[in-house]
This record gives sequence, structure tokens and C-alpha cells, in this order.
Amino acid sequence: MMCATMLSRRTFLRTLAAAPAASFLTGYHLMAAPMKGKVKIRDIKTMILQGPRTYTLVKVESDAGPFGIADAYGSPGAGVREQIHAIREYFIGKDPTQIDTLIVGLGPHSDGSAHHFMRAIAGIEMALWDLNGHLLGVPVSTLLGGRFRDKVRVYNHAAPRNMLDKGSVRAWADACRADPSGFRGHKFGPQHTKPENDPGRDLANRRLSTEELRNVRIGFENVREAIGWDHDIMVHNHWEYDVRTSIQLAEAVADMKPLWLEDPMPVAYTDGWKALCAASRVPICTGENWFRRADAVPFVINNGVDIVNPDLRNTGGFLETKRLADLADAFAMPVANHNTGCVLNTMATIHWASTIRDYVHCETVIGRRDWMDDVIVHDGLVVKDGFIPAPDKPGLGVELNPDVVKAHLATGEKWWG
Repeated sequence: MMCATMLSRRTFLRTLAAAPAASFLTGYHLMAAPMKGKVKIRDIKTMILQGPRTYTLVKVESDAGPFGIADAYGSPGAGVREQIHAIREYFIGKDPTQIDTLIVGLGPHSDGSAHHFMRAIAGIEMALWDLNGHLLGVPVSTLLGGRFRDKVRVYNHAAPRNMLDKGSVRAWADACRADPSGFRGHKFGPQHTKPENDPGRDLANRRLSTEELRNVRIGFENVREAIGWDHDIMVHNHWEYDVRTSIQLAEAVADMKPLWLEDPMPVAYTDGWKALCAASRVPICTGENWFRRADAVPFVINNGVDIVNPDLRNTGGFLETKRLADLADAFAMPVANHNTGCVLNTMATIHWASTIRDYVHCETVIGRRDWMDDVIVHDGLVVKDGFIPAPDKPGLGVELNPDVVKAHLATGEKWWG
């Protein structure tokens, strides 16, 4: 009886995760059917864009003329290009409309042996969706099942220089309100509540002292007082605390109603995540380092997260991350996106996010109205009133600006060299 129960549970979860994805894939395959067998992948190329991070741009060319592009970004991005070229030959000559079959056909490698390998797979996968959008004359969001929203809310990393200094916090709040991009969501962490002469955090210590917790509370009180209640704040961590400290941290900021507390504990699932969610008055958000949907399963089924936060380049691209979101939706958990990619990856994420029913917010490093925004051809602001519209043109609906890309290529790189 126990074995039967376990089998039934596994079958249930597998069906739960796969069924919604299967429905939109059926629609995609019906749309792509006239193209099947008529187009082949001719080549896969890369070029590296150097900015705050390393952006490995991927181009999948077809023998019919259209091509697809994506960003397999990383930091520092070591090995991503090499992995793309290591699996390039597998794709050459194959039918680009058979995306799921192609990715699964990579075999055990598609499960991701390391971050850079998953990013290579995700970059190619997203470029394939862009290519298919061009072949079929529709946006990627249509291929993914259609939109629940035509624009997606995005947040930035703008932070006060010193959250314990009310003057510094007021200056930050004034700058936020004056920002032409109109961001109304801002993510930053407790490190901004340290005195200016503080030597920095002891990385071997997973705890916060009573004084540190007090400063965190005061700092976020100052932020909320200065920015008001019409802006969201997110408390950003980097997996550094133990369970008890994470609970204390959540309590320290709870009265300021942050949208979420992100990544307070080490990445892998333990029952500590479940204990944190049960104790915290602040929603707990994690997921940027998940490999495929399997990493999300223990968090979701054990209530070890309140908001799932995948990154398309880590979880395998559009389709695998869509399946992850479907799993979360079955357990009534909303979705956000980690995204520190260039504007190309951001636009891919916007397409994806527009198709998710219960969606919260998308991270971005663009919207500063500098060269990073101009990597793509655009009119007006890329981020307006804190939102990015989902493009209506075929594929990702964006075109690289050659002059800007060439000006920011990594040393020794050539345009699609």
C-alpha cells in the first residue's frame, strides 16, 4: 500500500507539472505543423558583450533565412561560449520547430552538469523560440500560450547609500520619484544598514547580532518613511544566514511590509525553508539558482517558499521555466523573475512573464537610459512608468543595434564572429 501511495503521489505531481505545458505545446505544434521538415538549423554563432556582467549572445540561423537570438548571460560567464560550441554540431541540420524534442534529445547533458552548461542550453533554447516566432510571424508570447498582460512590472536595484542616515534615505527617495523610468519597486539588502566604518561581514558567521538586527529594522523604517507606501521594497540577501537568523531578519523588517524576503538561506532545500515560511510575516522568495523544475519541487510541495523566483538562463529557457511556473500555480504560488541579463534577456523574460497567470514582478538592470538600453533598437523609454510592454512583433520582437553592440563587445570579439 505504501508503494502504491508513493507511486500515486509521483504520478500526480508529474501530471500536475506537465499537463498545462502539454496543452500550450499542442497549440504550438499545430501552429508549427506546416513548417515541420521544411527548415533546418544552418549554424549557431556567439559573440560576447561586456558590461556590468558578461553577456554571451547566441544566434541560431536557419537555411530559410530567418534567425533567432538570445542572451546566455553569466558572471563572469566562463565556459558558456565553449559549452554552446561543444553542443553546436548536435543542432546543425535539425528541424528548429521541434524545440522540446531537440532539448530533451541532448540526453543527460540537458539536466545541467553546471551553471554554464545550463546557460548554454537555455541560450540556444530561447534563440530557437525567437527563430520560430520569425518563421511563423507571431510573438514568442503567442507561441507560449498567449498573454495574461500586455506589460510587465519591473523593479531595479536602486538603494540608499546609508539606510541609517535619514538624509541619505530622503535623497534616495527623491531620486526614485524623479526617475523618468518610473520604477516603483526597489531591491536591496541589509548591508546598507551598516555604519560607514564597519569592516564588513564575517562570511563564516551565519548570524546577525542584536545590534545588527536593530540597525536593519531602523534602516528599513527609514526607507518606508521616506519612500511611502506607493513603492515596493524587497529585502535582498545572498544565501548567507541560518534558519533562526532568517526568521529574526524577517521579523525585523515585517512592519515595513516588504514585497518579499529573498534568498536568506543556502540554496538547497531543507526543512528550514518550511520553518521559515511558517514563522515569517514576510513572503519568502527564492529560486534564481534552481536547475530545471526538479529543484523547485521540494520547495513547492513542502511550502518552503511563498514566491518562486526562477531565472530563465538557469532553469533551461522558456519551456522548462513555464513548466516550473505551472507547478507553482497548481499550489497557488505566485511567480517572479530573477534577471540580471542585458536588455535582450530582459525582453525574453518579459515575453515569458506576460504568459504567467499569477505573476508579481520582474527584476532588471536596464532602464537607466544608458548604452545597455540601446543594445536594442527602440523608440522612447524602454522602461516607462515602471513597466516594460511585451513586444508585438514576431519572435522576441527586438533588433540588435549593431553600432552599440560593436562598441561594447569584449576584447577580441567581432560582430557574430
